[in-house]
Amino acid sequence: MPTLYFTEGIPYFLVNSISVMLFAKMGVPNGQLAFFTTLLYFPWFLKGLWSPFVDVIRTKRWWIIAMQALLTVLCLLLVVTLPHPDAQMIAAKQTSVGLFRWTLIFFIIAAFASATHDIAADGYYMLAHDTKSQAAFVGIRSTFYRIAAVFSQGVLVYIAGYIENRTGNIPLSWQVTMGATCGILLLVTLYHSFFLPRAEEEKTADDKQLAAVGRELREAFRTFFTKPGVGLAIAFMLFYRLSEGFLVKLSQPFLVDAREAFVREGQIIGGGLALSTDTVGLLYGTIGVIFLLLGGILGGIFISRRGLKRSIWLMAAALTLPSFVYCYLSMAQPDSLWLIGTAVSFEQFGYGFGFTAYMMYMMYFSEGKYKTSHYAICTAFMALSMMIPGFVAGYIEQAVGYTSFFWIANTCSITTFAITYFVHKRLN
Repeated sequence: MPTLYFTEGIPYFLVNSISVMLFAKMGVPNGQLAFFTTLLYFPWFLKGLWSPFVDVIRTKRWWIIAMQALLTVLCLLLVVTLPHPDAQMIAAKQTSVGLFRWTLIFFIIAAFASATHDIAADGYYMLAHDTKSQAAFVGIRSTFYRIAAVFSQGVLVYIAGYIENRTGNIPLSWQVTMGATCGILLLVTLYHSFFLPRAEEEKTADDKQLAAVGRELREAFRTFFTKPGVGLAIAFMLFYRLSEGFLVKLSQPFLVDAREAFVREGQIIGGGLALSTDTVGLLYGTIGVIFLLLGGILGGIFISRRGLKRSIWLMAAALTLPSFVYCYLSMAQPDSLWLIGTAVSFEQFGYGFGFTAYMMYMMYFSEGKYKTSHYAICTAFMALSMMIPGFVAGYIEQAVGYTSFFWIANTCSITTFAITYFVHKRLN
């Protein structure tokens, strides 16, 4: 379980977080950066469509090892094909994303492989353990996934920054980082090939089984969209995190962009904080992620004691209000790493705490005969809620600068409170 869930986390954060930092440091403009890295999230939006077929074709163990091997190869391909834009282009933030077409292709394939690995790993967990054992290992499972979050967004980004500081070569720093990731995935793949237990017999799906899966999938969708209150539920899943959907793609670029990143009529308008890559790996990817996880843990304890109805207003406030620290940071552009780190950690803690209500609501709405399938559909809307603002966030920032962008993003918290009002009225 430790190695399986550590490995599940690494490609997810590689695709959805490290890619953002990579393109930001390579000088890709924020509009293209946010749009194309948002596209990488698409497999998690769609994975409910093919997850039933992973259940009946081959075994979960086969899918796990196959996807880990594929991800290892993809990391190697990312190393050898990563472009080397010149330093002047990077500094001017004028590197076209077209230069990274092969990088994007390999990231997209990695995203599908990672989403498939998620399906197989979670299914394998259910097969390899009985009910008592599942409860005993759930804490270990969660802990090592969280360790993967800190390792990927913190340690790997710090390594990239350290090499950048020593060599001054940004592309090389990311090649080495991808190479280290490739080495880790290779070791884990070999380990699992020999030591991952066989939890089920080999199987091949016949036409009847595939047809039955198709009917089950159609029925799950039909019953989901005919549930009472489905319109409100979808609105909640799409708009509760709207402000965070704008912020998440540009928080890291903001931390590393030059202080004069946006100039209009000779005046600096909301530039970045010009932090080094290793500093961002420490403050945002390590300390910030730890506070995000801590917020989620405390949020779970809080909501378990008070219930969703009594907790949802406080959690909506925790989700949205700490994000205003980015408005302050973009206006003041402080030099103090303590101040910046405290602000980022505060925002991440609030998001982790407030996000718990979102997860609980999805479980609440999914109750019924097709609970697992309905929850998978809810997670698709969860992915879509981050994709919609992510597609346009970078272009808005390029048009108005970071300060105005953060004010616009945080104004969207009005939708969080509005949808919370209507959901609160319907909760028992």
